[in-house]
Amino acid sequence: MGAVKGVKAKRMPRAVRERQMMDAAVQTFGQRGYRAASMDEIAELAGVSKPLVYLYLNSKEELFTACIHREAQALIAAVRAGAVPGLPADRQLWSGLTAFFAHTADNPDGWAVLHRQARTHGEPFAAEVAAMREEIVAFVTGLIGAAARETHQEHELADRDVAGLAQALVGAAESIAGWANESPGVSANEAAGTLMNFAWTGLGDLLKGERWSPR
Repeated sequence: MGAVKGVKAKRMPRAVRERQMMDAAVQTFGQRGYRAASMDEIAELAGVSKPLVYLYLNSKEELFTACIHREAQALIAAVRAGAVPGLPADRQLWSGLTAFFAHTADNPDGWAVLHRQARTHGEPFAAEVAAMREEIVAFVTGLIGAAARETHQEHELADRDVAGLAQALVGAAESIAGWANESPGVSANEAAGTLMNFAWTGLGDLLKGERWSPR
């Protein structure tokens, strides 16, 4: 990792300098892991002194928490922006999933921080990720509920069914994002199509009242 040249000599707004340090931290945590990453590495990559990193962001733990929060909010914003309002629910889900996979592919270090690092180091890190996941699950729950209403069938999915399906769909998306980022040539559209074929095709029959049961 190379330092950003000339940053120390420049006077810049606090927000800009903080963003540089956060960018460096996400890259370092994503590639090295929370335990192995050092504040020295982060400061060098950002082109600032280690005391300045501590001055702005207090501690390694607080810095990591701030990285999780920032990356989580960026992912949520990308998904919400991607799901075009007014479309049928399946098209909204498709566009939201495509945005999800595009964001995780474009920000692999951020996704590594969220999906691998934050979940394995306990509180308060896991709580930040859990909050992000709950927000995405709530969004997907709304889409599935809308899909159920769109079918105009006499068979209605119970709220518990909708909530469980949303959890399953988000869990599958998280797994596929990890697979897609580690598989060269897998596009966001292909990843989204994989999940839609796996989940929505079956969900489409479920919305029509057709349920699987052991025979």
